[in-house]
Amino acid sequence: MGEEKRTSIHDTHTLRLIQRNQVEITGVTDVLRFDEEAVAVDTICGLLFVKGSNLHVGNLNLQDGQILIDGEIDEIAYTEGTQSRKSGLFSRLLR
Repeated sequence: MGEEKRTSIHDTHTLRLIQRNQVEITGVTDVLRFDEEAVAVDTICGLLFVKGSNLHVGNLNLQDGQILIDGEIDEIAYTEGTQSRKSGLFSRLLR
């Protein structure tokens, strides 16, 4: 018999954008920064940056790897990076 492969909630990354004013993200491992203009999160698929205006973190549950961001969303971008490169990439992308 074959082995049954189980998918943990921490093994899945999803991004759901709703009307450009709300984004639901799963697979989040850490929140690096958030303010009204940018939110930077580390996900199992790399660093994710959400840029816009009037951004608010509506719901955050790192234990389940979920975050909900509300506001006027102008840009969503991924970047590859390791822990040692986060600060350099982060500073360049959020200028």
